[in-house]
Amino acid sequence: MLLDTYGRIATDLRVSLTDRCNLRCTYCMPEEGLQWLGKPELLTDDEIVRLVRIAVTLLGVKDVRFTGGEPLLRPGLVGIVERCAALEPRPKLSLTTNGVGLERTAAALRAAGLDRVNVSLDTLRPEVFQALTRRKRHHDVLRGLEAARDAGLTPVKVNSVLMRGVNDDEAPELLAWALGNGYELRFIEQMPLDAQHGWQRSDMVTAEEILESLATRFVLTAEADEARGHAPAERWLVDGGPGRVGVIASVTRPFCRACDRTRLTADGQIRNCLFAREESDLRGALRSGGSDQEIAESWKVAMWGKKAGSGLDDPSFLQPERPMSAIGG
Repeated sequence: MLLDTYGRIATDLRVSLTDRCNLRCTYCMPEEGLQWLGKPELLTDDEIVRLVRIAVTLLGVKDVRFTGGEPLLRPGLVGIVERCAALEPRPKLSLTTNGVGLERTAAALRAAGLDRVNVSLDTLRPEVFQALTRRKRHHDVLRGLEAARDAGLTPVKVNSVLMRGVNDDEAPELLAWALGNGYELRFIEQMPLDAQHGWQRSDMVTAEEILESLATRFVLTAEADEARGHAPAERWLVDGGPGRVGVIASVTRPFCRACDRTRLTADGQIRNCLFAREESDLRGALRSGGSDQEIAESWKVAMWGKKAGSGLDDPSFLQPERPMSAIGG
């Protein structure tokens, strides 16, 4: 198992398939994009599947989430999903996407064995979407969400980041829209993971502000703590249910004590925390002929050194050098 010195066990693996993205969200990367990883640096499809197999069969991982960058840009995605779905024991498979290419891939991904999707959408207003992402793809995301729901990739979860002076007035509108379409909405506090290192705590819309905004239109009833488990989102029943809304307060109410995640970057590095400034190389072990057991032991060592928390509340906190697109969400 992937145990750390604080007794936490990682059973949830996040796998970044690429650092590339077809949007240019202002809180993630500059308009011109970034210096992408070269193909030799990226893990191959076979290497990804092998590492997932090691995680599932030797290290106790039960949930696998494919991320990016934008994972739908990975040419071999459907095949990777299909091969991972064939593992024994079978992990739960999900994917986090910006939704732009989901309309044409949702059915194939479901047939390959993907269980569900998380789609990032911060606004219902096309003009705000264009300003945030620097692309005119709002309608593509809406169609992608519908395709995912129709393909059975449920529950379809929508992740929204509110930014002060940009879309911070949209919380009730987003929730009404999500409930009406059968999506589960989760608001996420903006985190310091931008390539520009321009994040400022004062610009962040906090969980409390989000809940206050929602309460102007809805009655929210908090779910019991035990219902949350290791999930990052605190959840509320909306107007008595069955609809729910979640808030991931990574900055103001961190959930590090219950963290059960381990992260694999697109170039084969293990990150034991989203905000870690160190990584452990598995790609080198793969390509130098390391056995499954040797790789598993290296992974265990990487997780054993996990810190107690993200350090976001420490005045000396420093952002990771690598941007979110390289780390994987």
